[in-house]
Amino acid sequence: MATPPRPGFPARLNIGQTSPAAGSRISPRRPSAPSLATPPPMLEGVGGQMAARDAIPARAKMVQQLAEGGVRDAQVLRAMGAVDRHRFVDSALLAQAYEDTALPIGLGQTISKPSVVARMIELLMQGGLRGADGKLGRVLDIGTGCGYQAVVLGQLASEVYSIERLRDLHEKARANLRPLRIANVHLILGDGMAGFPKGAPYAGIIAAAGGESLPEAWIDQLAYGGRLVAPIASGPGQQALMVVDRSRQGVQQTILEAVNFVPLKSGVA
Repeated sequence: MATPPRPGFPARLNIGQTSPAAGSRISPRRPSAPSLATPPPMLEGVGGQMAARDAIPARAKMVQQLAEGGVRDAQVLRAMGAVDRHRFVDSALLAQAYEDTALPIGLGQTISKPSVVARMIELLMQGGLRGADGKLGRVLDIGTGCGYQAVVLGQLASEVYSIERLRDLHEKARANLRPLRIANVHLILGDGMAGFPKGAPYAGIIAAAGGESLPEAWIDQLAYGGRLVAPIASGPGQQALMVVDRSRQGVQQTILEAVNFVPLKSGVA
């Protein structure tokens, strides 16, 4: 399949049908976990209020706990260890930056647990289209929030297009990413339920908000051979992870474990 030309982005940060099979699982690849004795280097940036001597052991411990908790993809573990999570949380919450907990980022939104971020990205890596270098191709990240997940994805994908409907959070993410000077992560203000057709087709799509059903636009923008990972309503007040694999023969949906995400909403605010 020919990949369309990369679209231009005014907000680019380059400054510097089958029915769901409830309860079924996708068998993951199980590469051996990498040695975590030496933590990977931090991304360069400014403005962090946690000293490197404190952050590096905390990140290494977080990655070790992710590996012990079942994350097996060596690339995912390295990516989680390469991103300073403390740069994406409020100063009052720095002590909890590397704990496996969701933290508020304002406007009723949260930064997801590290274990949930790693789990969803690992699922994406197991099924998304990869290039010769082992990286995912173009990825759509729905629900930028503070930008943390987009930066982790930027370690693993050729390009990431991250869309946020809340203007204040979009601006917060821009401020968080600006000093990192990451050329392959693009932030977009827009309605995530509509996806971002200018960048389609996507090798992978990942969402940080869940609705009653998946927007048809997401499926339409997923490349053949690509994978979508998103929360979806599984019952009254309940959500579960859904994995969607698209092929020329149709769409296969798989329901996995229970999760808890903010609700998926339309429009820009």
